[in-house]
Amino acid sequence: MITFYGYKRCSTSKKAEKWLDDHGVSYYFQDLVETPPAKSDLLTWLTKYQDRGLRYFFNTSGQHYRELGLKDQIKDMTIEEAANLMSKDGKLIKRPLVVSEDKLTCGFKEDVYEETWL
Repeated sequence: MITFYGYKRCSTSKKAEKWLDDHGVSYYFQDLVETPPAKSDLLTWLTKYQDRGLRYFFNTSGQHYRELGLKDQIKDMTIEEAANLMSKDGKLIKRPLVVSEDKLTCGFKEDVYEETWL
């Protein structure tokens, strides 16, 4: 089962959700801001996909990211610290975050979705 962590007020989440719907991909929607992923799940994903780097998972253009000055901290941040921050504030996570048992994407790029979710 695919879990789509999105935000109803985010245009990128809306585009990604429409793409999945248009391509008949079924998923479970979870509001990333109201209910961020559990720290244990984030630890699993950040570890499994650590070759992508922590920056891949962060909403680097977000207000909360900038307010916390994470740009300067991310290079020295541990996976544990990143998972802790993101589990407490879903707006720090690049959206949408789409996860299945063996796949994960952050953000929305049509070619990546075609390759990953079809």
